[in-house]
Amino acid sequence: MLFTHLGQRILTVLLPRLPTDRIARLRWGASWRSAGRPEHPPVVISARIRNAMRIAALDELAARVGLRLGQGIAEARACLPDLDVIEAEPNADARLLASLADWCGRYTPLVALHGDNALFLDVTGCCHLFGGERALFDDLAARLFHMGFEARLALSATPGLSYAMALAGRCTVLPTGEEAAMLRGLPLAALRLEAATLDGLAQAGLKRAGDIMDLPRAPLARRFGPDVLTRLDQALGREGEPVSPRLPVAALSAERQLAEPVTGEEDILALAQHLGGNLGETLTQRGLGGLNFALTLYRVDGKVVSIAVRAPAPLKSAARIAGLFRERLAAIHDDFDAGYGFETIRLSVLTTGPLDPVQPDFASVGRSDLSLDDFVGKVEARLGGGVIRVPVLNESHIPERASVLAPFSRDLMDGSPAAAWPVRPRPMRLFPHPEPVEAIAEVPEGPPITFRWRRTFHRVSRAEGPERIEAEWWIDGEAAHPRDYFRIEDQGGRRFWLYREGLYGVGALPPRWFMHGVFA
Repeated sequence: MLFTHLGQRILTVLLPRLPTDRIARLRWGASWRSAGRPEHPPVVISARIRNAMRIAALDELAARVGLRLGQGIAEARACLPDLDVIEAEPNADARLLASLADWCGRYTPLVALHGDNALFLDVTGCCHLFGGERALFDDLAARLFHMGFEARLALSATPGLSYAMALAGRCTVLPTGEEAAMLRGLPLAALRLEAATLDGLAQAGLKRAGDIMDLPRAPLARRFGPDVLTRLDQALGREGEPVSPRLPVAALSAERQLAEPVTGEEDILALAQHLGGNLGETLTQRGLGGLNFALTLYRVDGKVVSIAVRAPAPLKSAARIAGLFRERLAAIHDDFDAGYGFETIRLSVLTTGPLDPVQPDFASVGRSDLSLDDFVGKVEARLGGGVIRVPVLNESHIPERASVLAPFSRDLMDGSPAAAWPVRPRPMRLFPHPEPVEAIAEVPEGPPITFRWRRTFHRVSRAEGPERIEAEWWIDGEAAHPRDYFRIEDQGGRRFWLYREGLYGVGALPPRWFMHGVFA
């Protein structure tokens, strides 16, 4: 039998009592399983199922006294009057599962959510970092237990088989080559088939995967549908099953597992600089620099703190990378909670860019604009990305549309946008919205001789123009009017940029005057 995906190793983490474990952690703390739960009635989670309030989840005590999933709440209360019934909170469960997925990133960057209570971890090539597959398996199981979760773990070559093993309670590490033998003994319900399909298979006396593995495929698909063969082939590795990681995989990462947890910000920054030095060597070999960085801190209690920064230009200097995180930590100082300390620290380069080699001059000074990059990086790390903006030319000849403010980037600064600016002079300050003025001109098409703007009267001493700018009919419509701009200087020496919108003799309304900017 040919297996096409057996080089892969997938670890499934199934959390069958995630909702009740969440409640227990809130009531008795994260270590309630290892410390022992105080006396308390059984706990069930209620939700509306088939137009009735039924049990959607239950803890071990509730299962031990005979309650079952899908049972009506009224019936359960009749059997057990002191039953503790809690309304379901799917969003809270989803947030807890997502936080667990982030925490599992300590084992592999490829962590995917599956359903509402399971995770898929692609640990291919990662197990040797923890002493082998069995050591990783045991470490994860022990940590989840001490964090208050009932977890079923299974490790095999395919996601389907690992999930089936966990669902059936076969919590073990399956060596490569034993997939078919393991699958034969698993119930068909573990293959994630629809309830109607399982009922049809049960009526035909087919209850285990081994009952259908050797049957003719074509009649099986005609009678029970193609999903049966699809799930079977996925479990055996004959057909691939897409597993989408919850977070994008970093381009480069460096990690440090600590013998003693750290809590101080200076210690964290020193470790970040050390990891940045390791990444800098790899970046130098590839001729790249990092643009987006993430510092992931794993607390001893299972909480994950992630801090992200962005560099305005590709960089590889460990000191400059640590400097960005120093500013970010200063910005979130009050919200930064180290708890009992961080036991694992990972620095990741999320995106990279080409790094231009710079040869220093005789004074050992390199590029003179590095100080600008440092300034922008530190300001954005402290105040947030995109707070520094620069004007960028836009494809429009209307003055207020000719440029837009874009977040600072080295690509914008390295270009030569000044060469594309209009040759004609433009005001130092351009208003985002032209302001109406009252103007009087000697001749209809000429410049104004007096005008009133912002309740102040001005008498014109000099005027240049007009400079006609046609309307953008494809944006403003065919009824939009052209503009005639004038550079005006009043008797006090103040210079303005006014325009007349519209033409005399065209349309029912006379042209209007607007102030669009000031030169000085």
